[in-house]
Amino acid sequence: MVVIGAGQAGLSAAFHLRRTGFEPDRDFVVLDHAPRPGGAWQFRWPSLTYGKVHGMHALPGMELTGADPARPSSEVIGEYFRAYEETFGLRVHRPVDVTAVREGAHGRLLVESSEGTYATRALINATGTWDRPFWPRYPGQETFRGRQLHTAQYPGPEAFAGQRVVVVGGGASGTQHLMEIADVAAATTWVTRSEPVFREGPFGEAEGRAAVALVEDRVRQGLPPRSVVSVTGLPLNDAIRDARARGILDRLPMFDRITPAGVAWDDGRSVDADVILWATGFRAVIDHLAPLRLREPGGGIRMEGTRAVRDPRIHLVGYGPSASTIGANRAGRAAVADIRRLLRTAPRPVGAR
Repeated sequence: MVVIGAGQAGLSAAFHLRRTGFEPDRDFVVLDHAPRPGGAWQFRWPSLTYGKVHGMHALPGMELTGADPARPSSEVIGEYFRAYEETFGLRVHRPVDVTAVREGAHGRLLVESSEGTYATRALINATGTWDRPFWPRYPGQETFRGRQLHTAQYPGPEAFAGQRVVVVGGGASGTQHLMEIADVAAATTWVTRSEPVFREGPFGEAEGRAAVALVEDRVRQGLPPRSVVSVTGLPLNDAIRDARARGILDRLPMFDRITPAGVAWDDGRSVDADVILWATGFRAVIDHLAPLRLREPGGGIRMEGTRAVRDPRIHLVGYGPSASTIGANRAGRAAVADIRRLLRTAPRPVGAR
């Protein structure tokens, strides 16, 4: 068995494999391309402290306790993941880049990587989205004289001191960037494709299930997944209320083109800018699965639970409805249970060749 990725979803799957009798490096292997433990969290910007993280759910079997809310989340969660890997002896191989998964002989899948090729009867794909930032394209984009960067490259607010910044995107990252940058920038402008939805009141288990069901319905149809946040709206907390009162979150509709000096709309409006920050989200990292032809005409992989409908040997965790931290935990458990049913025999070794 091969697990690709050692973020929340991959570690959850590895934990459940081990708990049900599979041994690391004998029955399964975890391959992670990152240089150190922490999944995508290790790449987050320093100003995203642990106290600002919304909805970080503990990995199965080990709570995260006593964390300093003022420390960067990259450090806190990176240390937690490292301790988790060591506690359960998961023996993650890193850094290892997986380049392709192909059909092999005798019903095996061949996982081609920088470490060698693994032959496996089942695959758990937990590659997340961080390595595939989504950059929209607009007319005139190449003419802009300022700087363009994506959330994946966001260095923290200090880099924008005294500058005019356009932030594009209506999700959690966009609002977080705006609220930080506004305190140091010369001016900020918030632009979103659709009107942002702010969610008031409690968000309980029933609301969470309803939101996940909407995302799940898309992957059942073989459509590219949307994030859970896209259907839940933004939580209206005290920081958001303050930013709205100060005018920081006064949103403009999406501009029509980019000019050398900034952005412009067809109605004659324009905004000068030194920086365009694209907080426009990420897409699933699944190109290495392309040789298996799992995609549907709609562009996504049709799923039943965590299982790819076109190939029951392939499970995607941390994809679509399981992209949240609690969803990734549940998906890891469900994938392992399904794979055990698929194999119906004692574990067999997996090895590089």
